[in-house]
Amino acid sequence: MDEREILTRFKAGTLDRGQTVQLLAELEAVPGHGPRPVLSPVPDRTPARNPGPEPSRIPSPVPDRADVPDSDEVPDTDDRFAVVGIAGRYPFAPDLRVYWQNVREGRDTSSAAPLGRPGASPLGPGQRGHFLDGAADFDPDFFGMTSHRASLLDPQERLFLETVWEALEDAGCTGTRLDALTGPGGAPRGLGVFVGVSAADYALVAAEAWARGSREMPESGHWSLAGRLSGLLGLSGPAQAVDTAESSALVAVHLAVGALRRGECAAAVAGGVELLLHPSRGRQGAGEGVGAVVLKPLARALADGDHVHAVVRSTSTGTSAWTGTPGLRETRETTVCRVGHAGAVTGLAALTAAVLQLRYGILAPARGSDTATPWPRPRDARGEELPRTALVEVAGAGGPFDVRAVLEEFAPDRHPRDGQDDGWEDAAERDELILLSAPTPGHLAATAARLADWLASDNGGSGDIGTGDERVALTDLARSLRAGRAAQPCRIALLADSILQVVGTLREFVNELVDAVAAGGDVAGADAVGSGAYERARDSGVRYVDLRTGGSDPLGLGHVPETHDYLGALWRGGRVEQLTRLWLSGLDIDWAALESRPGPLVPLPPSAFLRRPLWLGHQEGAEETGKDG
Repeated sequence: MDEREILTRFKAGTLDRGQTVQLLAELEAVPGHGPRPVLSPVPDRTPARNPGPEPSRIPSPVPDRADVPDSDEVPDTDDRFAVVGIAGRYPFAPDLRVYWQNVREGRDTSSAAPLGRPGASPLGPGQRGHFLDGAADFDPDFFGMTSHRASLLDPQERLFLETVWEALEDAGCTGTRLDALTGPGGAPRGLGVFVGVSAADYALVAAEAWARGSREMPESGHWSLAGRLSGLLGLSGPAQAVDTAESSALVAVHLAVGALRRGECAAAVAGGVELLLHPSRGRQGAGEGVGAVVLKPLARALADGDHVHAVVRSTSTGTSAWTGTPGLRETRETTVCRVGHAGAVTGLAALTAAVLQLRYGILAPARGSDTATPWPRPRDARGEELPRTALVEVAGAGGPFDVRAVLEEFAPDRHPRDGQDDGWEDAAERDELILLSAPTPGHLAATAARLADWLASDNGGSGDIGTGDERVALTDLARSLRAGRAAQPCRIALLADSILQVVGTLREFVNELVDAVAAGGDVAGADAVGSGAYERARDSGVRYVDLRTGGSDPLGLGHVPETHDYLGALWRGGRVEQLTRLWLSGLDIDWAALESRPGPLVPLPPSAFLRRPLWLGHQEGAEETGKDG
């Protein structure tokens, strides 16, 4: 039984979750399939012989929907949905920070066909299109895959997998907070996956390779973009791929909202992807992109302390017109000007542009306009400000595939949180515990460097190292890293009393780790860091462990029912040192549940990928060179 059949039977209900996980694990043990991913394993929910509290998990403070404050305390949250995570890559924009600059400034992102991409040129002579950099690149090590297996996956699937992970990290939802998303029947990781995809160019590339004598074929069918992701992360929500031409990604958002409304999942990922990999689809102005959003019911997002990028007021499909006068209208036409004819991802690119304009209060250039303009909030009859609104509308290729979403600016003063504090502070009254982890030392060094550079730029710096734009408070930084990220085998912990100290300590650690790894072998090698490297790395003030070969949780506390009470007592007693030692020993701690009144999470730079080109016919000797994506 192959992976596709396993996942198909799981979705059909003929295999339960335990059987599915076991079969996938057995399949991964077969040579050529590689190890299971180390980034966020499926939690073991097998009942113990003597039932007791869940091992190593402190009950989450996340309330049920019945415990969410009523409409008098949190107004306008009924049947509205929060965008709590967002990520994407678009032409000349490796992340949304650059995408916003392109949108705001009306940049032309067209170019000739990329020269370094494998395969034949997707454009004819003199044609221009809108292309992604590194469309054939992927980081298989991060997701526990072999290079050979990853080369057989459609590059669209690989890009979508990385982008969904970035969106989940943006939402602070890759660790124990992902486990806490319970679906119907209490199943953990109740996250739905909905993806718009229509192109199948890699299958055409494979067919041509087959005709030349190759006997390796990628799995065909769009099911795997949603199904494989769901299986890889051990999700229990619905997983669906959608093909309605250019409206595909926005239809995926509509389906995600419907699943949330019906209670089929506690949160949902919706997105789309489009790559032009075969010249049969080449044309003037062709475009590419990949994007994803993480959605939650607004009341649940506020109760969970999520950062809300925007609010989805409603979605609909069909030919009926939307009633009302939105302040902004994003369509296929406005999106083509920015990313070209981008097929299935068009609706997500439009929705992302709308979210960014709502967030920054700026109307980006549209057709017939060449400059961005301030976007004042509308006012009611009494002169009071109202939230900005936007309509995103995309039509499919004929039929009833017109789809629209009405978005609204998130105004915290209209949706108060308990204990909300909008103040910013660079220093804290006491040292804050900063935790960071990654699957390999190379990933850890790249992620730590990325975070330090981000904090030192305009998102957390102070004095002469920052500009003060969107600065993050030290306490929020520490809480978001502890509670919102998955605990992976290469881990560091440090104490800091200011953002400036975090930046300096991380940079010193990165330099020491890179030097140590260079002395011991390849930075991305499986056995690159030993005890000697540990001793040198810790001189920076960072405590570092590599649990890949030495095991984890040596005391076996993760299997003891009383552990959750023990960890809670340590936290309440201020025993941060003891908790840090336990985490560094490999015990996965539910940091979000330790705080009785958790504060809001803040978006942070995603983990770094060490990407390298992978294509059909990949040779192992060609994978030595990688780059940080």
